[in-house]
Amino acid sequence: MKTIHSIDALRQALADSRTTSFVPTMGNLHEGHLALVREARRRGGPVVASIFVNRLQFAPHEDFDRYPRTLARDCALLESAGCDIVFAPDERELYPQAQAYVVRPDPALAGILEGEFRPGFFGGVCTVVLKLLSCVQPATAVFGKKDYQQWKVVGRMVEQFALPVRIVGGETVRAEDGLALSSRNGYLSADERARATGLSRVLARIRDASAAGATDFAAQESAALAELRDAGWAPDYVSVRRQVDLRAPGSGDRADSVPLVVLGAARLGTTRLIDNMEVRHRYVSSLRSGRP
Repeated sequence: MKTIHSIDALRQALADSRTTSFVPTMGNLHEGHLALVREARRRGGPVVASIFVNRLQFAPHEDFDRYPRTLARDCALLESAGCDIVFAPDERELYPQAQAYVVRPDPALAGILEGEFRPGFFGGVCTVVLKLLSCVQPATAVFGKKDYQQWKVVGRMVEQFALPVRIVGGETVRAEDGLALSSRNGYLSADERARATGLSRVLARIRDASAAGATDFAAQESAALAELRDAGWAPDYVSVRRQVDLRAPGSGDRADSVPLVVLGAARLGTTRLIDNMEVRHRYVSSLRSGRP
């Protein structure tokens, strides 16, 4: 495995490849990231993973400065997962000048949920992803579905700009107790880690109810928020949305059996966690079945 720090050297290394698979990361890797690398490996061609903590997607009060930088450990893990090239530029390499040209994603998709609580976040994500895709020029890029809205926003950006890359979603990897793996889980104290499954539990309950045909989404969301608050969380949102565009399901959608996803974000102590669970069937509403 090669570790490359410059854009020119990366392009030279990939000059003859038209089948590169790419996994962008911010480092501090865990099994969820490695699963994405293995998914990229199955796609064929050289596998490139980037490690870059992107300042543009952090608000001033967020954890950019304390986000763990663990390059040597990350490289060892990536090599064990079958990565061929690690692209690890520093800020001066990727942003040699102040990044005045930025991507402004559609607020209908990027201004809701995470975009509401983290203004500017998806603009920073799209800007760095567009630049990384330009550097790597992959045939496929794999993004974790744990960051569900990010996966959707990036996919829409690639579609809008007609970029010649396929965006693939990798399934969320969870600990044995159901907690979605995240680099920020390391911020949790032992007590907080023991309570951290509360978010996945409320999402799973709504997922299961929706899969069974329930359509009282607002009531379920309110109950989940109240349960999290009672357990000491500070929730931002718990919401059932359409998978295709992350809009709230309406009566017409229910009649048409639109696939759903339930998403949540909440702070436990000083750590903000996000999670989501897709509803694995197309539900049929009471409007269609004639049930009250």
